[in-house]
Amino acid sequence: MEKFIKLTSTVVPLPIENVDTDQIIPARFLKATDKNGFGDNLFADWRYNKDGSPKTDFVLNNPKYSGSILVAGKNFGSGSSREHAAWAIDGYGFKVVVSSFFADIFQNNALNNGVLPVVVSADFLAGIFLNVNENSKMTLTVDLENQTITNNANGKTESFAINAYKKECLLNGLDDIDYLLSKKDLIEAYETSLK
Repeated sequence: MEKFIKLTSTVVPLPIENVDTDQIIPARFLKATDKNGFGDNLFADWRYNKDGSPKTDFVLNNPKYSGSILVAGKNFGSGSSREHAAWAIDGYGFKVVVSSFFADIFQNNALNNGVLPVVVSADFLAGIFLNVNENSKMTLTVDLENQTITNNANGKTESFAINAYKKECLLNGLDDIDYLLSKKDLIEAYETSLK
């Protein structure tokens, strides 16, 4: 995984509440066993017509919006526990998803796949949507080290919570196995002490 310390980016707004994992990545795409290509099918039913042509009114098809931060409505990632939803978000190029609430399993899957879910207040989220409507080039700054998110359009900052272990993994670009390998000497020393 890539290290995540601080990111400033334009945002892609998705002001829809209760987005479930089947909307993020429809079940028909779950046959693959690796992460490759999932970004192409992110929000597939909202993004493409039945003939495969892009729906011009969907935000991912709007050239006005781009960036590494997806800003979503309340209750993002509900539904089934498919890890493929996090694969699709990461595969598309999003490094951060901002919402006022995430489903627990989605939140953990995102963190395990190097995507940072940032929970903000409803007011802060509304401010982002308002500012991006006024200027599609507005940016957010997400500072993982200090656990803050700043709306650079209005100057407001909020703190966000993250599990300390997952924070350490993201800051150092480690998945769970990499983390264990980084502690190899300590593990071996402990094993030796038990003999």
